Amino acid sequence: MYKIKLDKQETEFETSYQKDQLVVNDKILDWDISPIDENSFHIINNAKTYTAHVVSVDYESKTFTLKINGKTTTLSLKDKMDLLLEKLGMSDLANSQLNDLKAPMPGLIADILVKEGDEVQKGDSLLILEAMKMENVIKAAGEGTIKQIKIKKGESVEKNQLLIEF
Repeated sequence: MYKIKLDKQETEFETSYQKDQLVVNDKILDWDISPIDENSFHIINNAKTYTAHVVSVDYESKTFTLKINGKTTTLSLKDKMDLLLEKLGMSDLANSQLNDLKAPMPGLIADILVKEGDEVQKGDSLLILEAMKMENVIKAAGEGTIKQIKIKKGESVEKNQLLIEF
């Protein structure tokens, strides 16, 4: 699953390959793309032609500025990992600072391994969430200071429920 944002319009899509052809949302993508130079491409799609020039690329935020047939547009891409981090409330990790932590799934808080005021580093264990008869150790995806713990040991939580504020 991917999410693409073109200017202000957002779309989700799935990709796969069938016989060396790219398939997007169960439709074969029949594009002919030829490089013009290092940053420019000639594209044919559905008997229409386009000239695309890559103006700038921000690899960290996965944002691209393109000029297509003379019109400048901004494209942002989120992959499966970005979408998962967004669901967990940890989407703003560019500077390794943590945002609020939300429950990735419904379950029971088996243990809380930190307390308010603790400073945590990336990879530190925060809590144990029991779900589907398995214990899941929830770890910090970046560094931060715990402002408030919103749950208690033994409490049932729902998916996307706020667990910890940083």
